[in-house]
Amino acid sequence: MTQSDIKNLEKELWDAADDLRGNSKLTAAEYKDPLLGLVLLRFAQNRYEDAKVEVEKNLSINPRTGEKRDANKDDFAAAGAIKLPEKAKYDYLVDLPESEDIAEAINTAMKLIEAEYPDLAGILPKSYQEFDAKLLRDLVRVFNSDAVKKAKGDVFGRIYEFFLMKFSMQGAGAQEGGEFFTPPSLVNLIINFIQPNRGIIHDPACGSGGMFVQTAHFIKSHDGNKSVNEAITVYGTELKSNNAKLAKMNLAIHGIEGKIMESNSFYTNPFNLTGKCDFVMANPPFNVDKVDAKNKFLTEDERLPFGAPLTGKGTIGNGNYLWMQYFYSYLNETGRAGFVMASSATDAGNAEKLIRQKLIETGAIECIVSVGNNFFYTRSLPCHLWFYNKGKKPENKNKILMIDARNVYRKVTTTINDFTDEQLEGLTAIINAFRGDDSLLSPSLRGTKQSHNNKWLQEHFPEGNYQDVEGLCKIVDLEEVIEQDYSLTPGRYVGVSIELDMDFDYQSRIKEIHAELGLLNEEANKLMFKIQSLVI
Repeated sequence: MTQSDIKNLEKELWDAADDLRGNSKLTAAEYKDPLLGLVLLRFAQNRYEDAKVEVEKNLSINPRTGEKRDANKDDFAAAGAIKLPEKAKYDYLVDLPESEDIAEAINTAMKLIEAEYPDLAGILPKSYQEFDAKLLRDLVRVFNSDAVKKAKGDVFGRIYEFFLMKFSMQGAGAQEGGEFFTPPSLVNLIINFIQPNRGIIHDPACGSGGMFVQTAHFIKSHDGNKSVNEAITVYGTELKSNNAKLAKMNLAIHGIEGKIMESNSFYTNPFNLTGKCDFVMANPPFNVDKVDAKNKFLTEDERLPFGAPLTGKGTIGNGNYLWMQYFYSYLNETGRAGFVMASSATDAGNAEKLIRQKLIETGAIECIVSVGNNFFYTRSLPCHLWFYNKGKKPENKNKILMIDARNVYRKVTTTINDFTDEQLEGLTAIINAFRGDDSLLSPSLRGTKQSHNNKWLQEHFPEGNYQDVEGLCKIVDLEEVIEQDYSLTPGRYVGVSIELDMDFDYQSRIKEIHAELGLLNEEANKLMFKIQSLVI
């Protein structure tokens, strides 16, 4: 199935499922988990049918009877599938007579799968009785088309991620949306920059596990011969129970073995990974303001080498500089980290400034990227991406790459922006150049697949080699950061590039603004006249 076919299938399935919800009384939040559960059920049977052929072919023959023995649960596990009981098969649900209770049948299927698949125990949705029977039967049929029946693992992974993204855009199941799903552009940029291809991977605020999924894609695309589960071991911590369940389902859909723990990373270190991680990545909740500064675990936490960011009253203003120390402390001596952080953190003062100074002095901060508005689906605020690298080459020890990417984006809708593939490739080339790849236009850059046809790179780096570009990027040293009072805001260093949109009719828009202002002034004068004419 081509990429175009997969995209068409994603859209077709989403449109059909969303239309059914639109004609029901269910909110997006009520609909999300049961719908994703059906995706997993459909996927489980597809995996089962594929594995069944391989399993039966490899079954040993009983020398006494001359017949092959029966396949067991372990046989299917070895083939990357589960041995589905008859009543947990998707085909069974499709063929269920109208007289049978479809909701109860799906709930039973989920229970049977949990019994067979310990990693999914207690996490599959079993609330289908809240759905109208007709809606459920229609939904089951949506995922029973020939195209879906023939879909393999990677396709289901894409469908699952696409549905997560669409639900996130609707703000389903999260206070601000995006809590369980980080937009692909930001995940891809983090993955491209830190290049997680081996060892222990940790996300202490893992949401639905998107960082792990993209890591698996990265490994497959850069070393097709390497098994993801042989290359990496993934650990995720997530505070919210529902998000942790989504993450476990997500890993199962993608065939990724990993451990997801439901826990609060502020007060626990459940996997004891301090100093052990090859890669850390996260999109933690910003500006958390109710962290208990007197919590015993926090006061003795080995993950806070530079101390808690206490206010004058002995409280913690917000959790940003706790997260930033945790990420640093989890890394081993050559580890890399990439994470999303509130824009305010690069210039925060008081105790946070002292911690930032100490972080800078370690030499581990490798790069800061400013990202513009509208990259998150249900909030418009800008953010920064921070990157640590404890394995920097010696000549970069006291240098930081500043990238201001606020003007680097594609407008998807009036409220959503993202990076194009070309922009992602170009930004990745910049950090690779900082690490030692002199030619940005080389097709052999580490961890990327650049070509000489990247117009974005050619436009910004016409010589083909890295150079500081006003308004975009600059390599700064420790002395310059000290002069800027330890600020890590890229805009302070790279300068301002004034770019005019030549396709925009500025003259006409100015005339429109003047006309609008004239009308507003006229209405204001009328209102003032009415007020002044009132008899008191």
